Amino acid sequence: MITARQTRAARALLGWTQETLAEKALVSLTALKRLESESGLKVYETTRDQVRRAFEANGIVFLNSDQGEGVMFVRAKIDSRK
Repeated sequence: MITARQTRAARALLGWTQETLAEKALVSLTALKRLESESGLKVYETTRDQVRRAFEANGIVFLNSDQGEGVMFVRAKIDSRK
């Protein structure tokens, strides 16, 4: 499950606004604002999943460990054989 902090951090890595993410994830801006809220507002799991998929399709990797959570941006590798 992605957290509000991970969502905001991933957006920052990509330079996306909330509006951009909502458009790419095909979710409403209101739902995205709820997801990014620290006040524990309820969000449908399908919304979280759509947001996660939009990020992953654009190079974001979500990290979760016993030490905490985070995000990482991975650029696509260029095939040097071509």
